[in-house]
Amino acid sequence: MPFDPKIQNFRDTPLPEDRQGLVLTAIEDGIATVTLNRVQAHNALSVEMLEQFIDTLYALKFDPNVRVIVVTGAGEKSFCAGADLIQRGQMDMPQTRQHINLIRTAVNELDLMPQPVIAAVNGVAFGGGMELALPADIRIATPNAKFGLTEVALAIIPGAGGTQRLPRLIGLAKAKELILTARRIDAQEAERIGLVNYVVSHEELLNKAYELAREITKNGPMAVRQAKLAINKGVEVDLATGLSIEQNAYEVILPSQDRLEGLRAFKEKRPPVYRGE
Repeated sequence: MPFDPKIQNFRDTPLPEDRQGLVLTAIEDGIATVTLNRVQAHNALSVEMLEQFIDTLYALKFDPNVRVIVVTGAGEKSFCAGADLIQRGQMDMPQTRQHINLIRTAVNELDLMPQPVIAAVNGVAFGGGMELALPADIRIATPNAKFGLTEVALAIIPGAGGTQRLPRLIGLAKAKELILTARRIDAQEAERIGLVNYVVSHEELLNKAYELAREITKNGPMAVRQAKLAINKGVEVDLATGLSIEQNAYEVILPSQDRLEGLRAFKEKRPPVYRGE
């Protein structure tokens, strides 16, 4: 993606990393694992990492073989510490605006992925890191994970959807409390308020993510995508409009070969073989 070339010069020279490998991708059995890979920088969102992350999402979005996406961070301490503030501190105002917009673009693109997204939160998720977890359809965390939209403590506000997605997820009053106090909460509290679905050990984090992903991949991929779309769009409107959205989603899959395969498999008492057609 084209950006001011001056921004490209702001790399973390102490870190033994180059542009390659800041975002790792592995695909197996219809499950794509996307790993933020800046361990020494707590997987903070540098310009270079964001560009790679967005490019990765673009590629996965149009891959018919990818049915579920798992997003996680490298290491055992951080899912994502948010924006790279060391890099940000070297930017002028136009570059800063570009960096903020790049984070916003990355989060929005993740939100718009047609495949279900599971966030496997392996440590701290602060600021933009928490905003990156919010669009996921399912969130799993390790016991050492911590969450916080901490921006007001830095005299700014969440700028990548946090003020909008968090209230929709956990309710208005609790979201206001967390955002206005810049409070950090642990994984257990996050599970209690509905921010995360499960808390598991670090050793079991990806196993749990893949277990859920496999439950999803055995279902009709077109149906899964349309169900996600109907839910996401439906919660934003009144019930009557939501029901119309659901009806339209149903019409999309009605003529599909997968629907006919599901009926045949049910009649023949065998597992269905869905092809996304």
